Amino acid sequence: MTTSKAPTYDERLTAPTSWWFIALLTGIAMALIFLPYGLVAALIALVAGICLAGLFVSSQGSLRIRVTGELLVAGDARIPLKALGEAQVLEGEEARAWRTYRADMRAFMLMRSYVTTAVRVEVIDPDDPTPYVYLSTRTPDRLAEAIRASV
Repeated sequence: MTTSKAPTYDERLTAPTSWWFIALLTGIAMALIFLPYGLVAALIALVAGICLAGLFVSSQGSLRIRVTGELLVAGDARIPLKALGEAQVLEGEEARAWRTYRADMRAFMLMRSYVTTAVRVEVIDPDDPTPYVYLSTRTPDRLAEAIRASV
């Protein structure tokens, strides 16, 4: 049985593999820094460096975007679909423009530097001062279609 709470779109934006490799290199660098103090200190620094860098990568690279029957859930934001207008797919230069010089300070921007495509959705609620929602996504066509189908 399908309910209105079942997501029609669900995406988790995770950090790229290169970021995890950099976290590993950070741990190795910490171990090399502490190696003059002994092997035990170097091993402790290795584990601590990898763990701290891994926590940072995990916190920066973990984000979820979902469209349910009634809501667009983007990170911590819960936006009613009835408050949203047309969804526009943004790629390449157009996506960069909307996250830089065309950006409105009042807009809700959920950006990730490692994702180059996005969806821009107009906010049509007259009581909301937010002009649009900008969402970085790896599958902008699917997200835009899910929003259009749910509105």
